Amino acid sequence: MALNKAKVITVTSVKGGVGKTTTVLNLAGIYSRLNKRVLVIDLDFYSGDIAPILNINYKMDIYNLYEDVNNKNFDSLDDYITSYDENIKILPAPKDPRYARKIDSSILNFILYKASMKFDVILIDTNHILTDINLFSFDYSDMILYILNSDSMNLKNMKTMVSILNNMGKLNYKIILNDSNNKGKSYYNKYDIKNIINKSINYIIPSNFYIKNIDRYIIEGKILTLDKNIYKKYKHAMKIFNLIALDLLNESTGD
Repeated sequence: MALNKAKVITVTSVKGGVGKTTTVLNLAGIYSRLNKRVLVIDLDFYSGDIAPILNINYKMDIYNLYEDVNNKNFDSLDDYITSYDENIKILPAPKDPRYARKIDSSILNFILYKASMKFDVILIDTNHILTDINLFSFDYSDMILYILNSDSMNLKNMKTMVSILNNMGKLNYKIILNDSNNKGKSYYNKYDIKNIINKSINYIIPSNFYIKNIDRYIIEGKILTLDKNIYKKYKHAMKIFNLIALDLLNESTGD
């Protein structure tokens, strides 16, 4: 009998502050609602905040995993991942960003090999810099998600990235326009953006998903898509997150 392997999805951006990590967690919440086993890997080694956002106390992180593998002290991946809930598990970035440069990108291959049969979905959160390990994650991903807003510099950077991805022969990427992140500053519609970046927008998180008191949810360590009140109040946005989540399970190439 064939074994199901996890769908690997890398979520990235070309500029900070666009809602990338929030989108990772919102997708994790949707998959949890769908009763999927989810592993979130935080590859933003210099400012990784998945675990702090979720108020997760942890002793082991990806640096400890890397050290133990190299020193032949590795036993089980379960020793390094931390539970958020029954379905969502977290592999945190190093607590100390000084360890970032010590981690070889090949560890990701080891992690994905160990995790691919244990989970249904692996969500990788990256920073917006093209580091070796980020590029490595692209190679091992079934889909790459770029999160952007309508900020002019963001769009210019995305245009450059589209050119780079095309040059690399990467077709397995999609673009999410996060209108909720740049509320009141939507200078461009999706057709303008398509002409600017030379690529279609695949999904739009609507501007009405802007949550004024989002800091309260962060302080409480909540994932928005798992909060009953949020889910009920922002039905349109939840439908879009569900659409994205289901599309990513069934598709492996972009437009």
